[in-house]
Order: sequence, then C-alpha cells, then structure tokens
Amino acid sequence: MTEHPKRAATIAARLGFAARGLVYLLVGWFALDAAQRGSAPVDNQQAMGSLADKPLGHVLLALVALGLAGYALWRFSEAVLDPDRRGTDAKAVIERIGFGWSALVHLGLSYYAARLALDLTKGSDAGNSDARARDWSGWVMDLPGGQWLLGAVGLLLIAGAGAQAWKGWRNRFADDLSRDVPVPRYVCLAGQIGYMARALVFLLVGWFLLAAAWHARASEAGGTVQALRTLRSQQYGPWLLSLVAAGLILFGVYSLVEARFRRIRVGT
Repeated sequence: MTEHPKRAATIAARLGFAARGLVYLLVGWFALDAAQRGSAPVDNQQAMGSLADKPLGHVLLALVALGLAGYALWRFSEAVLDPDRRGTDAKAVIERIGFGWSALVHLGLSYYAARLALDLTKGSDAGNSDARARDWSGWVMDLPGGQWLLGAVGLLLIAGAGAQAWKGWRNRFADDLSRDVPVPRYVCLAGQIGYMARALVFLLVGWFLLAAAWHARASEAGGTVQALRTLRSQQYGPWLLSLVAAGLILFGVYSLVEARFRRIRVGT
C-alpha cells in the first residue's frame, strides 16, 4: 500500500474510533438515565437514532457512518492482511476472527447510520437489540444444527467477554497507544473500567444466547437493552446499572483517546 492510501486509511480508522466513542458515550448516558429515572436503556442503533432530530444531527450521523465504515475496513485489514504480524497460530487465528466479526458489526452500524443521515429510516423502525437478537436466534435455530450453532455463538461471546475483562484487568490495551509519551494513569484507569463494563454486557448477551439455544426458545435471546435491564432488575440494580453506565461512558472517552493516540498499522 502506497503512502497516500495508507494515510487515508489511518485517518478513516481514527475517525472510526471517534465515532465508536460517541456511540458509547450516548449508550452510557442513556443507561445512566435509565438507572436514575427508570427510563428505557438503548443500544447502539437507538443511540445513533437519538441524533437524527438534533441540530446538525444528519451531518454528525454522516460523519459517524463514515467513521464506522473506516473502522470496519481497518478491522477487516487486521483480520486479512495481519499488519501486526500476529501469525497463524491458534491464538492469532481466534484474534483475527474476532477482528473480522468486529468489522461486520461496525459495517452494519455504519450502514444504519448512513440510512439515518439520509432520512431513509428512523431510530424506532428497526426495534432494539432484543428484538433483533430474538429474530436472528429464531432464524439460526431453524437451520440444521441451529441450536448447536446458536450455542456456539453464545459461547464465543462469553469467551470474548473474558478476553475483554482480561485485557482490562491486565491493562493490555495501553500497549496499543503511542509510546512517544507515558500513558497517564487516569487514562489507563478509564480504559480498564470501560473494558470491564463492556465485558459484563458481552457476558450477559452471550448468556442470553446460550440460554435460548439450551431451551430452544428464541424468546430468551436478548441484546444490549436486555443486558442493561437485567442489571437494573437486580438487588441494588440502579446502583449496579449506574456503575456499568459510567463504565460505558469511560469506554467512550477512552475510544476518543484512541482516536488521537492509537498506533494504526494498515496494509502489509
């Protein structure tokens, strides 16, 4: 890859981290409101939908769509081109599959943000992540061996949650930032709390899918919204959801730090 395409790809990836940060800030903010006032939590798509009616909201959504597309392409290059030279051992293959999955998810979010920016849909049209998870789970279970496949997806999400928690606990994510200057402790702490909160949401979503597969009931599947509602329904639920909401907000803040300081390698 020549210098100009590399620079363009790097800028697109950085815009992607900024877009991801904005989305997590919104999800965390709505979760905090749900904990304090009892309103409904939202998922990524609904968070983006909340921008549609704001001043310059469509311009912001267009930038978010562009950024998420850039992030997806960068993750895809990590999965296929392996610019960090992770290799082809079992651990590296699992990581690269995760990058590919992340690319698909963020490409879907980019498409949705673009439709919002062009007034082709509204935030409420697609339902929330719970409805999508149930529809998708029902479709998977109708396939040959679908229960096993859905269970495997649930286990992969739980494993991904474990990886996120380990990354946060060990502060491994800080290695991806530029080493021109020492990473401040408060930046690392924000990232650690953010990764832990994100891991808990992933864990719950994976558990919902696993339960749906085990009982052969797609109605037991759920997404981010159900995960946040489940937290709120526990003993001391508003406090627990407030902590997780704060963590998601901090993950959004850390994503904005990554937009500026993360080392981005593209191409081969």
